[in-house]
Parts: sequence; structure tokens; C-alpha cells
Amino acid sequence: MIRVLLVDDQQLIRAGLRMLCDAQPGMEVVGEAGDGRAAVELAARLLPDVIVMDLRMPGVDGITATSRIIAARPAARVLVLTTFGDDDHLYPALQAGACGFLLKDAPPEELLHGIRQAATGESPFSQDVLRRLVRRAVDARPEPRGRVGGLTAREQEVLELVGEGLSNTEIAERMHIGVTTVKTHITALMTKTGSPNRVRLALLAHRA
Repeated sequence: MIRVLLVDDQQLIRAGLRMLCDAQPGMEVVGEAGDGRAAVELAARLLPDVIVMDLRMPGVDGITATSRIIAARPAARVLVLTTFGDDDHLYPALQAGACGFLLKDAPPEELLHGIRQAATGESPFSQDVLRRLVRRAVDARPEPRGRVGGLTAREQEVLELVGEGLSNTEIAERMHIGVTTVKTHITALMTKTGSPNRVRLALLAHRA
């Protein structure tokens, strides 16, 4: 059972997400918070598997809440729901410890898939959000292009697919290999490139 904590200052959005999650087998909403302060308290008390986090909230915002939650429990999985107007908040949320980003207007199936991915240790990213993150990073710190050195052919292929925004499961299907093998390649890529997260890997893929 995936235990989910919903964090959003709009009650209507929380209600919709609760109905969506509770209707799924193997998924249960264990709590709701309307601001970051309540989110930090509930995350510590309920120990949810996934925290679905809004960024713009009064008082303690989603970035601060994410940072406090991860500081108290580094294994916590915070999945951010963002909008097109939240670009300035994406990198700070990533640095705070968010494991992934999805758009609020994403199809229900994509949201549910993202929650399941986060619960299993993957980093779900809407392809559009990932492209925006990478574009902002490239514009802010342009670097010369070139192939990333020291990678095997398989690792290079995985890196390119990460750059397309594919999940581990999607990469496994595309390459006809197991998800565990993909995770092994991702770990090796992060180690070889010194990348702390999937966005940095995607950034490398685009620069290469």
C-alpha cells in the first residue's frame, strides 16, 4: 500500500487528488495539509511513502517544507505538482530534495504513475517540465557541447533517453532490458559524471 500525503492550499485540488488516489488499489491518502508548516508536521507523524507537494502556499511554502521534510527524513519522497508559472521555483525545489515534478494539468493516469514511480525510488518528471529545467540551466550556464567521456555505449544510450525525459520503466521498454539493469546504468552514470540527480543527467545529455 502506497501511503500518500497531499499538500496544497486549495481544498478543491486536494479533494480531487484524494478521490483519484483513494480510488486506486494499493494507494491510500493518509493525510492532507493546506500549508507547508502542517505538511512538515504531518510528514513527521504519518511517515507517508510519497508527499505530493504544491510549491506556492501562504506562510511556509512548498520549497521550505520540502527542505525541512528531507532534512528530518532523507528517504522521504516529495513529488512536486507544478504549473507553467512556477519555473522560478523548480530548481530551488530540486535542490531542496524533491524527487520529481509533474504538471498539475497532467492526465490522471500520469499523476498516478508518477506517484507509483516516486514510491519505488524513481524520479518522475513531466517531459515538458524536464525540458524547461534543462533549458533554463543551459541558458544560465552555457557550456560547449561534446560527448561525455568514460561511458560505455549502453550508458551513453541510457543517458540520451534520460535526456528525452523517459522514466526507468520507459527506458527499459525502449532498450528491451530490465528495469533493474536501467537503475544500475543510472547509478553508474551518476557516479561517473558526478551528477546528483536526474535533471543533471538530462542536462549532460542535452549538452552532449
